[in-house]
Amino acid sequence: MTALTTDTPGTPENPTSTPRTVREPSVWRLCLSRGGVELRQFFRERTAVIFTFALPVVLLILLGAIFDKQMAATGIPSSQLLAAGMIAAGIGSTCFVNLATSITSDREDGTLKRLRGVPMPPIAYFVGKIILVLVTAVVEVAIVLAIATIFYDLPLPTDVGRWVTFAWVFLLGVTGCSLLGTAMSSVPRSVRAAAPIVNLPFLILQFVSGIFIVPITTLPQVLQQIGAVFPLKWMAQGFRSVFLPDAVAAMEPAGVWEHGRIALVLAAWCLGGLILCLTTFRWQGRKDG
Repeated sequence: MTALTTDTPGTPENPTSTPRTVREPSVWRLCLSRGGVELRQFFRERTAVIFTFALPVVLLILLGAIFDKQMAATGIPSSQLLAAGMIAAGIGSTCFVNLATSITSDREDGTLKRLRGVPMPPIAYFVGKIILVLVTAVVEVAIVLAIATIFYDLPLPTDVGRWVTFAWVFLLGVTGCSLLGTAMSSVPRSVRAAAPIVNLPFLILQFVSGIFIVPITTLPQVLQQIGAVFPLKWMAQGFRSVFLPDAVAAMEPAGVWEHGRIALVLAAWCLGGLILCLTTFRWQGRKDG
């Protein structure tokens, strides 16, 4: 006699059954998800949000009030020169300073170590930070532009070419500052040390880059040369070329806007920042070995 057997669905004896497979999320989806996490964490910290967006605005209002009645040689109010440069300072603050301190915090509290141990591609963490700095930089620029146009009559360009210039200066500036901020995060030994280590050189750089001193040609020659090494000066010059008349270019050190040189310097800092990130970035703090 032959024993009767009954095949049930889902058992190995059933040739028609197929095991269910769980589809893993794509890298792009993981990157977007990490970006959402970064944004939620940032906007939940109300103190950090207020300080990030308020600092450039407060400086613009205070310094703008000082320079409001002063006229540059071209007849342009000095407050407008300041306002155009403060856009660059706002990008530097949101991308360089905030990114350096936030990554240092992630490293110290073990976030980077935990993320390194989960099945998430490392690029998702960095894309998440890129999404964060892009959003915060856009908001920062919008706030500064609103203050500048309302209180200091900074003219918004009507020429498409000027907005194209704004776009590439913005993108190169955000990229360079973000990469430099990521590299800078490896310098502080702790979160407490991060604030002074990151903010002090950035504050000095704002002075030598002609952000607070307008026009920049009033600075001593040696300080102008130091500022010309770093991207902040070229970002400010690029934004001045967008929002101010071409006659104002005569007040720049070279007497012209130098768009080609601006692009070259900013692109060089993007490349240099990338090399620094690849060679210095650490997933663990020094105390972890």
